[in-house]
Order: sequence, then C-alpha cells, then structure tokens
Amino acid sequence: MENWDEVRTAYQVAKIGTVSGAAAALGVHHATVIRHIDALEQRLGAKLFQRHARGYTPTEAGQDLMQVAGATEDQFTQLAGRIRGSGDGVSGELVVTSLIMIAPLLIPTLTRFQTENPDLTVRFLTGERLFRLEYGEAHVAIRAGEAPDQPDNVVQSFVQYTMHLVAAPAYVEKHGLPKDMDDFRNHWFVGHDGSNRAPFNLWLVDHVPADRINFRTTDNRATLGAVRAGAGIGFVARHALQENPDLVEVMPSLPEWSVPLWLVTHVDLHRSTKVQSFLTFLKKEAEGWNA
Repeated sequence: MENWDEVRTAYQVAKIGTVSGAAAALGVHHATVIRHIDALEQRLGAKLFQRHARGYTPTEAGQDLMQVAGATEDQFTQLAGRIRGSGDGVSGELVVTSLIMIAPLLIPTLTRFQTENPDLTVRFLTGERLFRLEYGEAHVAIRAGEAPDQPDNVVQSFVQYTMHLVAAPAYVEKHGLPKDMDDFRNHWFVGHDGSNRAPFNLWLVDHVPADRINFRTTDNRATLGAVRAGAGIGFVARHALQENPDLVEVMPSLPEWSVPLWLVTHVDLHRSTKVQSFLTFLKKEAEGWNA
C-alpha cells in the first residue's frame, strides 16, 4: 500500500465507527480523517464505508481492509514489543509475569536482581490473564501446570511447587483432625471457587464431598487467611507453612499435589542480554527456595 497513514486511518474509523472518534484516537483533525478515507477510496476504486447519521459502517470492501489492517497493526505491535526488550544491556524495563501464589518467593529475587542492576526497572505482573509474550507484554513468564505449548516460545522446566494440607489450631481444637481420608466427609474444607486445574485443587474435588467445602476463594492468599482463621482444612504452599509453624499438617504431602512451574520466554528475546542475565540469576536463586 502506497500510504500506510490512509490505511491506518480507515482502520480506526472502521473500528470506532465515527470520524470524530478516529480523529481523537489518532490525534489528528477530523478533516484529515475524511481526506484520508476519500483518497484511499479513490485509489482503490471502491467504497469502504456507508455514511449515515450515526457514523460510518464498513462495506464488504471495508471489512476486508479492516482485517488486513488489523493484522498489520498487530505485527507492528509485536515488533515494537520485541525491539523494546532486545537491548544489549541490563537496563530499561524487565517485565516478569507469574501467578500471585509464587510472589512471596519471587519478589525478593526480583528485588535483589534490580539492586544488582540499578539501571533496570522491574515490572512484576500477576493475575489470571495470560500475558502474551509474542506481543511484548512480558519478557519472562513463570507458568504453572502442564508445559506451555504456544508457538515461538522457549519453555524450560523450573521448580516443583510443593503443597501441604493443613488446619489451624483453632480448627483442630474444635473439630479434631481426620482419622483418614474416609473421615473427610465429617470435616470442613477451604477450596477454590471455580474451575482451577491445579493438581491439589483437582485432588480436593475428587476426595472431599462438595458440600464439605464450605469456604471457597479464587486467591491463594485468601485460602491461607481462611485456614488460619479456622474456616476449614486447606492447601498452603511449603513456604507458607514454614512461615506459619502453628499450622497443623493433616497428612503427609503427596507428590500428586505438587505444581510444576515453567520458565517461558519468546524466541526473539530469549538470547538478549537482559533476559539471559535474569534467567541465570533466577535459577541460582531458586536453588535456595523452599518451594
């Protein structure tokens, strides 16, 4: 296409539906938007929009253009993200994403790495959303469960996250401890609210009657708080158990409760100095984790 500005303008009009909205998004005058659309339609020899009182609606040709322009804009976004992360030094931003459950282990490591590299700004992103490495949303992802299989990612086995089934002294004093797994039906449990596929959550669903899971939450920190308050028996990570030595283990930790963690990087950034420096540092630190 001879003039990407015209295509980009038409894409914004198709996406937003009005000339004024597209002008605001692009930071140009509305007359510029109209001029770009008119010029593009003349060059292509086709009407791209139906004009009406409420705004602009793409024609069939306009919809085709919108698909091509949208894919091109995505490619530019990916390129920009990869360029931002591919510098030669350990400086600028380092964006790391993980589940919140490993934050207590990861935050001290991130802090020490930043201290050793004072020109670096660390951004630590957590949450249920899967941050897309191919769009440059993160440099390093630590993911749990089955090995990630997204294309163009480098995946490395990291550590096993060990879980323990515990109760608070207040719960034990009031209800005692289960004699065995058959006795679970006579006890109360703290579980996940939703369809979490973590091995320990699946095990709990398989071995505890649903009506005995009387406290549910979507956050591991809330699970720990509920267990400590005596709401029921629940799973906590090994480091959380060590930080709360008053908690009582209900039974020995089983291997099938463990959660495998993976280090994931995009192939375009994997060999950059910043990413490699952090991965080396992280793996060394993890040797001392009580995961």
